[in-house]
Amino acid sequence: MKAKGAKDLTYGAAAARLEEILQRIEEGKVDIDELSGLVGEAAGLVTLCRDKIQAAEVQVKTITEQLERETVAEIAPPAPADETDIDDESARY
Repeated sequence: MKAKGAKDLTYGAAAARLEEILQRIEEGKVDIDELSGLVGEAAGLVTLCRDKIQAAEVQVKTITEQLERETVAEIAPPAPADETDIDDESARY
């Protein structure tokens, strides 16, 4: 199976292709002429997987921070009454 363009692959497909490449290399099913091409493809797949993991981490962090802000807003006590609401006459005493 040849890899599609890197941007077209899902994380799962990229990881599966990496496994296939590694298995072929470990089993000695790759001749020397093909080896450098597979190593280059594997390097691109590793980069793709790393980028997808980093993007997922950013998304999870963003969502978690948003949920934390919403939770704090829901349980925060109401703001104290503004002192300017006090009647002028009661303020004299």
